Amino acid sequence: MALSEAKGLKKTFGALIAVNNVDLTIEKGLIHSVIGPNGAGKTTLFNLLAGVIISTRGEIIFQGSDISSLKVHERCKED
Repeated sequence: MALSEAKGLKKTFGALIAVNNVDLTIEKGLIHSVIGPNGAGKTTLFNLLAGVIISTRGEIIFQGSDISSLKVHERCKED
């Protein structure tokens, strides 16, 4: 099972599409990177994954649970 996944992630700011239909799988124990030119949406993607901003569409799965609608403090809370 993947540690974390993003499925169909999209974020728009008005007419600007900052992140469009991103699918991402993060496996435990591996090193991952996100590359691209300035303005490609890298920071927006990380902010979506962290919960700083909420996606327009798509879902974020962490350890099998959908955390898409959780706020930052709820995503980092330990049970």
